[in-house]
Amino acid sequence: MTIKEIAQMAGVSNAAVSRYLNGGSLSQEKRATIAAVIRQTGYRPAAAAQTLRSKITDYVGVIVPKISSDAVSRVTAGITQVLSQQGYLCLLANTDNVAEQELAYLDLFESRSVAGIILMATMLSPRHEDAIRACSVPLVIAGQQCEGVPCVYHDDYNAARDLTERLLQRGRRRLGYIGVTEQDIAVGLRRKQGLRSALTQAGLSPDVPTCLSDFTAEGGRRAMETLLADHPDLDGVMCATDLIAIGAMEALRAAGKRLPEDVSVAGIDDSWAGMHVSPRLSTAHFYYEECGAEAARMLLSMVTHKEELPVRQTMMGYTVVDRESV
Repeated sequence: MTIKEIAQMAGVSNAAVSRYLNGGSLSQEKRATIAAVIRQTGYRPAAAAQTLRSKITDYVGVIVPKISSDAVSRVTAGITQVLSQQGYLCLLANTDNVAEQELAYLDLFESRSVAGIILMATMLSPRHEDAIRACSVPLVIAGQQCEGVPCVYHDDYNAARDLTERLLQRGRRRLGYIGVTEQDIAVGLRRKQGLRSALTQAGLSPDVPTCLSDFTAEGGRRAMETLLADHPDLDGVMCATDLIAIGAMEALRAAGKRLPEDVSVAGIDDSWAGMHVSPRLSTAHFYYEECGAEAARMLLSMVTHKEELPVRQTMMGYTVVDRESV
């Protein structure tokens, strides 16, 4: 297989394939198309194959969904600290939550024969899982659990369950929930399941009023306004993240609700912003820096031990942080 043949299959010029292979400027559409052809054919340029045989590389590719996120930046800090201590350089790829870019970067890093890849995943589609399992370099997932793949993830289910129990202990019975898409298994599905478990355990219906948001305070504000329009008597709100909770608190105050006298609010993440709102936000502290550090240590162990190692999966703990919003 040659560059010319790859170009013909992708419907692009030879120069475009060369720029892709050498990290040059290229539109995301062409990059994704070329990546798909390379993945389909298993093509590897000669230089990359030579590097792969010699194992001479000190780069680790780190793929993140949104570097501006407080949680993502904390995980990244943990990763880079461990990598730098061991003499590895971090190649950071920010995907802005675009699945095609995640797949393109997986192909790009693999074609460069980096020492390994850490994928900070938000959702794992069947295409993601196929690409991950077919990856020829060591790979660790941070933030999601994936069967048969090395990963470091959080106890999203029990954190959400414990916080919901806090709301119920406060006497709240008319709860609402603001979550994210369930394609995100950790934040979207597991946290919702934890909420439903606590409600069921308390003898209440798990089918509470629910609205979806993106990972922003503005999204939380809009979702809370929607919930209030249909359920003005809500007395407690569980939110999938701190930023969503902060937006919900803004909407509640704008509607004349007193916090926490009329409505209690809880989030998850323990972001810095939760300490600087009034009332301060009750939340669950996730050990994001340690999650990143553990993912990096796990990857470097795989790089160092050339023979196949047993698949390791590590679930991080959490701490419920009781503050004034509940």
